Amino acid sequence: MATWNPDELNRITTANELDIAARRPDGTLRQPTTIWVVREGDDVYVRSYRGAQGSWWRTAKSSHAGHISAGGVEKDVTFTEVGNPAVNDRVDAAYRAKYGRYSGYVEPMVAEQARATTLRLTPQP
Repeated sequence: MATWNPDELNRITTANELDIAARRPDGTLRQPTTIWVVREGDDVYVRSYRGAQGSWWRTAKSSHAGHISAGGVEKDVTFTEVGNPAVNDRVDAAYRAKYGRYSGYVEPMVAEQARATTLRLTPQP
């Protein structure tokens, strides 16, 4: 499995936002959606603010592939669903630490609806 190099990891996760484009069944990319991104350890995570209703997330969940852009990094990625409660707890903490100043927005990002959409982003080789 591919991993992020330290420079990419730092640039992506210090960016305030990330543009994400999930791959459709025909192989084309959806229009990018701007979302928040967090780091936990050496992994990168995203969630859908709208939970399972987020259209970018539904496409990402079905295709498991897409493209991201953040901090000057452009990468094709694989999306992996996260069902581990302990990992989700750490991702919650990362959202609160990075975006806590936006209390009206961060609380929905750590609520169950958004937690259920947690995806780990892995760079494609």
